[in-house]
Amino acid sequence: MRYENISPHEIEARSFEIISGELESAGITLDEKTASVTKRCIHASADLDYASTLYFSEGAVDIMKELIRNGAYIVTDTNMALAGINRKRVESFGGRVLCFMASEDVASEAEERGVTRAAVSMEKAAGLDRDVIFAIGNAPTALIRLYEMMEEKIFTPKFIIGVPVGFVNVVRSKELILGSGVPCIVNRGRKGGSSIAAAICNAVLYEMGCVK
Repeated sequence: MRYENISPHEIEARSFEIISGELESAGITLDEKTASVTKRCIHASADLDYASTLYFSEGAVDIMKELIRNGAYIVTDTNMALAGINRKRVESFGGRVLCFMASEDVASEAEERGVTRAAVSMEKAAGLDRDVIFAIGNAPTALIRLYEMMEEKIFTPKFIIGVPVGFVNVVRSKELILGSGVPCIVNRGRKGGSSIAAAICNAVLYEMGCVK
């Protein structure tokens, strides 16, 4: 098998050409409003299944863009997602990208209460003085706690990216968010991950550019 001799700066463009070609060959046509997000998730995972499993609530991408333009924070459930999101672009709009999973106060409270750090992190994020976009790629308990706070009428998120990966409570946690009425991007089923959460954020940010 021969390999392609391609320069480093052309690799991403070539990858997206391949993705577009394979989607076309499979007879899959993406919605223009969400295509860039879907393709970036496929690019991050090499998995065409995202073309059929990603769910976008009505106007999801436009809502997320508006929140970012208004300086919303993005809160993740892993430092991996935190590292993967283009923070400079978020900060160019006055926002920040945050993760509380390694915070000592979160860890101690989670141990004392016998709950996950992800759940406590969501509670801490709910107390921020900005609108928050939650980018959840690992912990279904984060989604569950967000749903519980909505049910308890404590807090209603402005936007949720719900793409945790795994087997325990993953599918159910996503379905809770799908039924919550909150603007969201959710990947149905078991697949997802921190790289997918970051890919969704970056796809939207790249569409917006770096300045207001």
